[in-house]
Amino acid sequence: MTTMSSLYMYSLTVQPPSATTHAIVADFAGWGRQQILTANGSILSLLEVSRMQKGFNTIHTHDVFGIIRGLATFRLAGANKDYIIIASDSGRIATLEYMPDEKRFKPIHLETFGKSGIRRVVPGQYIAADPKGRAVMFASIEKNKLVYILNRNVEGELTISSPLEAHKPQTLVYSVCALDVAYENPIFAVLEVDYSDSEQDPTGRAYAEIEKQLVYYELDLGLNHVVRKWADTVDRTATMLFRVPGGNWGPSGVLVCGEENITYRHINQEAFRVPIPRRLGATEDPQRKRYITAGTMYTLKGGGFFWLLQSEDGDLFKVTLDLKDSRTKTNGAVRRLKIKYFDTVPVASSVCLLRSGFLYLACEVGDRHLYELERLGDDDDELVFDSDSFPADPTEDYTPAYFQPRPLVNLVLVETIDSMNPLIGCKVTNLTQEDAPQIYTISGAGARSTFRTSRNSLEVLDLVESELPQPASAVWTTKKTVDDEYDSYIVLSLSAMTLVLSIGEDVEEITDSGFLKETTTLAVQQFGEDSLLQIHPKGIRHIDANGKITDWPTPQHRTIVAAATNNRQVAIALSSGEINYFECDSDGSLAKSDDEAIMTGTVTCLGLGEVPEGRVRSDYLAVGCDDCTVRIMSLFADGAGDRLKQQSIQALTSPPSALNIMAMKDRSSHGSTLYLHVGLYSGIYIRTIMDEVTGELSETRRRFLGPKPVKLVRVSVKGDSAILALTSRPWLGYADPQNRSLTLTPLSYLPLESAWSFTSKEFTGMIGIHAQDLRIFAIDKLSTNLHQESISLAYTPRGFVRHPEHPLFYVIEADNNVLAAPTREKLIQDYAATNGSAPPLPPEDFGYPRAKGHWASCIQIVDPVTGKEVVATIELDQNEAAVSVVAVPFESQGGETFLAVGTGKDMVSSPLSFTCGYVHIYRFLDNGRSLDFIHKTKIEAPPLAMLSFKGRLLVGIGADLRIYDLGIKQLLRKTQVVGVVPTRVMDLQTQGSRIICADQRESLTYVVHKEQENRLIPFVDDTVARYTTCAAMIDYETTVGGDKFGNVWMLRCPPKVSEVADEPGGGLHLLHEKGYLGGTSNRLDLVMHFYTQDIPMAIQKIALTPGGEKVVFWAGLQGTLGVFVPFEDRKDVRMFQQLELALRTDDKPLAGRDHLAYRGYYIPVKGAIDGDLCERFLLLPNDVKQRIAASIDGNWTPSSIEGKIWNMRGLYAF
Repeated sequence: MTTMSSLYMYSLTVQPPSATTHAIVADFAGWGRQQILTANGSILSLLEVSRMQKGFNTIHTHDVFGIIRGLATFRLAGANKDYIIIASDSGRIATLEYMPDEKRFKPIHLETFGKSGIRRVVPGQYIAADPKGRAVMFASIEKNKLVYILNRNVEGELTISSPLEAHKPQTLVYSVCALDVAYENPIFAVLEVDYSDSEQDPTGRAYAEIEKQLVYYELDLGLNHVVRKWADTVDRTATMLFRVPGGNWGPSGVLVCGEENITYRHINQEAFRVPIPRRLGATEDPQRKRYITAGTMYTLKGGGFFWLLQSEDGDLFKVTLDLKDSRTKTNGAVRRLKIKYFDTVPVASSVCLLRSGFLYLACEVGDRHLYELERLGDDDDELVFDSDSFPADPTEDYTPAYFQPRPLVNLVLVETIDSMNPLIGCKVTNLTQEDAPQIYTISGAGARSTFRTSRNSLEVLDLVESELPQPASAVWTTKKTVDDEYDSYIVLSLSAMTLVLSIGEDVEEITDSGFLKETTTLAVQQFGEDSLLQIHPKGIRHIDANGKITDWPTPQHRTIVAAATNNRQVAIALSSGEINYFECDSDGSLAKSDDEAIMTGTVTCLGLGEVPEGRVRSDYLAVGCDDCTVRIMSLFADGAGDRLKQQSIQALTSPPSALNIMAMKDRSSHGSTLYLHVGLYSGIYIRTIMDEVTGELSETRRRFLGPKPVKLVRVSVKGDSAILALTSRPWLGYADPQNRSLTLTPLSYLPLESAWSFTSKEFTGMIGIHAQDLRIFAIDKLSTNLHQESISLAYTPRGFVRHPEHPLFYVIEADNNVLAAPTREKLIQDYAATNGSAPPLPPEDFGYPRAKGHWASCIQIVDPVTGKEVVATIELDQNEAAVSVVAVPFESQGGETFLAVGTGKDMVSSPLSFTCGYVHIYRFLDNGRSLDFIHKTKIEAPPLAMLSFKGRLLVGIGADLRIYDLGIKQLLRKTQVVGVVPTRVMDLQTQGSRIICADQRESLTYVVHKEQENRLIPFVDDTVARYTTCAAMIDYETTVGGDKFGNVWMLRCPPKVSEVADEPGGGLHLLHEKGYLGGTSNRLDLVMHFYTQDIPMAIQKIALTPGGEKVVFWAGLQGTLGVFVPFEDRKDVRMFQQLELALRTDDKPLAGRDHLAYRGYYIPVKGAIDGDLCERFLLLPNDVKQRIAASIDGNWTPSSIEGKIWNMRGLYAF
């Protein structure tokens, strides 16, 4: 008999990681233009840059469920597209082909060569492909190098050979590069260090004299083996290699980049060396040397090439070779190497230069950037430094080169992609009193740090705003004829009249439209070929192309309460419960059907679909009544010639407020399905599949959108049908661009009373009414459902806390090895006094000046709601750096709340050292918009964790825990416990008298405060050494946390231990218990464990959706946002377990990693199901879905499984 965990969680990724670790450029789709392939965590993304749109377009994304170590691309001779090679932690070489018609990556080969995981002797850390697509080298950090021969068989399919070894023991590899040798034997250049002598020399002399070598490995295609062809000593600081074009385009060889030097090297060729220029400026250290951290090569169409290499400051340098005659003499053809300053951009992990002239920067911190090349930097006044003026020997002295940084000249910023990397802190709260909470994060580093407000919403582009003479209740747009491309009229229903506006160069009121103005309007429709319809409470007005008006009045003492229309059909509901049906006659007139239907209750709404192509009518009418039902009525004549016969009925939980029948794209065999969309008065939206033949309703999806009745509008977004739902805020229902499942996302927009689609020569979007304003807007992107607003910060954020009453946050920031603001200002003044003033360079573009051992730190007050700005900045002096912050209501001060900021003085990160620590106390002034310094208290070590506890301040100082109260001149120590954790306290949480201490290396320790004796007593800890980064209490006994290896886990205190700890008294029974293995006498139980591949930096228990249940929300260092949803039904747990098991077999990870081993990277996965893997079910072919559904115990169908998958995201997350 199998046993189940007492708790199961469903893991979902809300936002994938935004830190790009690798990026390459090639034509993967075979379209004749380049795309960008990026690796963000385990996500492969294929991006296209459009010159017409001047921005990014995400073509495809895929989660490989593995750690991507490297990417490479190659093209076989004669092929029209490039293939992809992935080096991952699977221990296998994965070759992929992108199939644009199927929108997927097709695995070609998975060849095993080593153990799984990331190990220093398993190849995959470095990967290089021959430019002609004949071979690829995989290299490990130490010893092992493998070469694979790439070819094609007689069917034209890619083949890969068995690996050829090029191992060298006791050798460290720093970089690998494939040489461009045209069609000669492929050669791979490797930067190596042989440490065999230094390992056997205890004196350290061999290590001091160790040499780094540039080694050429040649693959002999004839003999089918790899030989070490050439080796030469290079600069010991060399770290990177860049390929030099060969064949008819250049001399071949490599550029070797080291500390402040770039050297051209090749076999039988003398070396040419240039320095990396240093910055000039008032605050720059003239002795600081730079490294090259990233770069790319670009080949010009008419011949010639250059490199753009980036230093650690972000400065781009253009490097070129002067050649004698590269087309006739490729060996020994180099005259000199030249370098010049190009521009300054953010520091990037990868730089990609496209043939179309776009430069993509995968920035190390902050948003990713796309630039366009305006010029190549040949005609500016920048100094050029060449190798003629500098010695080739790196040991010889030389005169450093200097340049003056400046704003962008050669590059123009085109677009940015939002990125939260690195994310330092996150809090989810509802400051704006909206339906759902907002996500507030601090992220970035240095001057590129930001405070971000994120909402689950689509970004809206506001186009036009115009004030109306009085509030309107509804708006429509309509064309004059069915063939018109653009709308002609805007019709507004006001309180007691109808206003008609013409759409042209100007929007203006017209009086000759034929519309009845002295009444409100219920519906407007372009009817037949060239007629217009206006439906009002007293009847229907038909206006033909000649302006002839025909009115159909309602029967006496009855009014129209609901209407539904399309181009050829009209259905109205009268106040008496009758439903009348009209069709378009052959002459375009309105023809009433003799058939009527009488409802027993009041009709609240009607729904009528568009006429299918090639048909004369829509077959079904949806009728919503106040008895909480929706009925489907037939509009085609049955065998007896009758219409308006009931076909099906669906019961609801509330009367329907709006109905719409509309087809939407999905992954069905037809590509789309007919759906009935229902809005309820209770604020719930329902989507149900409607059978096109029988009218039966099935497979319902529902979600609470807001407290107001839901109105539904049919719209088009990006050429696809979508549904706009209006309640307390507008929502858009659309097919997800990746898996075509229903996605409901609110708009980042004002509440709308009414809306309709809008098309004109200038704009294509939607028109809506907010209060007394008429607004035209458009939705530009569906690729992300998280809308972000950023506020720039001064330094790298270290923590933040919210004001207890006002919508303000207090952010502590600190940057290491950076000059403080007063020092910078003094240097600038001294420089201006002798050299004259220079234009200031913005630090967000050029960074702060570096200075070893210095700290720049401050406290900033951020208003993210009203002003959306930094309200005040308090700089810290005396080389102090803020490390923790908390708002504390001191009971001794009548409950007044103070801000406590913990700092460290003269801190060194590695190895950790400091002079002392301080706790600063500030009083809130001006409703929290300013701070008044009270005093600071000196302590032995920086307080890395502080917490408000029982009206006092709880502080973690090293491994000790103390409670302080507020005194007049300093904090007053009330109690402490020494060595509460083995290493140092990193985080503190509390409920009641219980305190959770998170240790830097040894997981959690539960501590109880005995108020009678004022004593802190640790009573339970963990068995596993977890390097804790964050923690949060789920309930009184359970804590969820994350560690620096990317795990999220949940620990629970045994019930008996918890009861004993809370027994009244002084806790002597706890003090006298014998400790176990150097810890407390009791141990925590592991409830859940899951590997996320991102370092959790914040974790919280919160409800994310309107009316939703609480979930565990976490945020990762690389910008990942995720949730853990608790299961409520054991049947669902069993289904998802079996689904996960089946998907591990039928949809194996793309890079060859075993999914179960991946999610249990360090500790076997427990109590958690991978929702990201389960959502892959939505992308499978129908036959595979059927097979998987049949293998699951119970009467499960593919549609019911898809419904469960949708509910887990739609009801709990987004």
